[in-house]
Amino acid sequence: MDTAINDGHALQRLLDELGRLPGIGPKSAQRIAYHLLEADAEEARRLATAILEVKQQVHFCPVCFSYATRDTCDVCSDGSRDRAVICVVSEPRDVTAIERTGTYHGLYHVLGGVISPMDKVGPEQLHVRELLSRLADGEVTEIILATNPDVEGETTATYLARVIRPLGVRVTRLASGLPVGGDLEYADEVTLGRAIEARREL
Repeated sequence: MDTAINDGHALQRLLDELGRLPGIGPKSAQRIAYHLLEADAEEARRLATAILEVKQQVHFCPVCFSYATRDTCDVCSDGSRDRAVICVVSEPRDVTAIERTGTYHGLYHVLGGVISPMDKVGPEQLHVRELLSRLADGEVTEIILATNPDVEGETTATYLARVIRPLGVRVTRLASGLPVGGDLEYADEVTLGRAIEARREL
């Protein structure tokens, strides 16, 4: 009887922990938990080991604040990258998204969030000071602001542009507009307006 109670506690604890993960609701947590119960012990051990290893080995790069497993991240340590351009993003996952395009070959700087007065996050809570120090030697000629095109992202981009421009560094913003394959009739006014503003010559 005691064993059954303990087993139930163990399953509920797993469900609770899985439910804390972003994007995992109760049903998804249940599916994952039952999959792990039906999997062999080695599969469960591999997953547990991978989680522990990523927590032990992955840290923030001291230069750009993206994820790294060595002293600096793969991008910062790559001598072939264009060091005259820095793309500023909110989170490390944004670096992964841009890298997947295969079209950007400069460096990155991760802010660690966005300016959000509602959440009591100002420039002092972000890696803004470290970004400005990277511009001190004059090697960087362009900053690409790649924060999300929402209220907080636009506020952050506007603030950064204001403090960077006096340093003589070119400041650009990612164009935002219509997705490839999208229909004009389904686009909202803001997206369509930005697409018009970001038009380019063919």
